[in-house]
Amino acid sequence: TMAQATETTTGRGPLVGTMTGVVTSDKRDKTRTVEVNYSVKHEKYGKYLRRSTRYQVHDEKNEAKLGDTVQIARCRPLSKTKTFRLVKVVETKTL
Repeated sequence: TMAQATETTTGRGPLVGTMTGVVTSDKRDKTRTVEVNYSVKHEKYGKYLRRSTRYQVHDEKNEAKLGDTVQIARCRPLSKTKTFRLVKVVETKTL
C-alpha cells in the first residue's frame, strides 16, 4: 500500500536492503552494535540453521538503547567498520 511505501522512503528514494535486528551494545557515541538473526538451509541435509551477523550502525541522535529492536539500512562507509545507518526504532525494550 501507499502508506507502507512512504513510511520506508527517504528523500533519495525507497530504502533497499533494510534489516531488522536487536541492539547488543549502546556504549559508544552515535554508534550501536546490532545483531541480525536469520536462518539458512543446509546444502546437503536441508535442515534450517540459525545464524547471526553483528553490524556497527550509525545512530546520529543516540535514540536506540540496549535491547531495542531496530531497522537498519546500508549506506556509504562512515568509518572502517560502519556501513549501516539506523532507519527507525521498531520496538523499545520494556523494563
